[in-house]
Amino acid sequence: MATKKTEKTTAKAEPSARGQKPVKTVPSKKSRAASTPKPAKKTTAKKGPKPEPKPQGPRHPRAKVVAKHGDKAALAKSIAGALAIGDESADVVETRLKTASNAQLLRLAAVAETVKQKWGSREKLIAAIGAAAKKSKDQDYLTRLGSYSLPQLVDIAKSAERRA
Repeated sequence: MATKKTEKTTAKAEPSARGQKPVKTVPSKKSRAASTPKPAKKTTAKKGPKPEPKPQGPRHPRAKVVAKHGDKAALAKSIAGALAIGDESADVVETRLKTASNAQLLRLAAVAETVKQKWGSREKLIAAIGAAAKKSKDQDYLTRLGSYSLPQLVDIAKSAERRA
């Protein structure tokens, strides 16, 4: 059962026989609030009408794939050629990509687009990495880079750009 307390009293509040000073009691929050004047309310200027909200794209990976590429198979087909390594067929890569998650496909599509815009092709990307590492004449190094996946090559190129 809740009761209102106006003052806090404790056993220590009463002076003892030894001559200690009495402990002052602290008034409750309600009694303090009643005794202090309230500050004046601030008036705020009225805000104008809100601007039109920007159209937002879908948030979920599945909806992003459908909005940008139509369906998962079309996205897998569009990036399969860029992701094929060496003598690997684009059809084989496409069948593997059809089983990948939508988020992974979106990441791979972003990597393929970056390579296409910055370097043009996988071979030019490998040549750029070799030039940045000052190993453009080292054929063993360039062959090794040829066996790496496209996202790995992009990471290596980005780190080489930062070092340079």
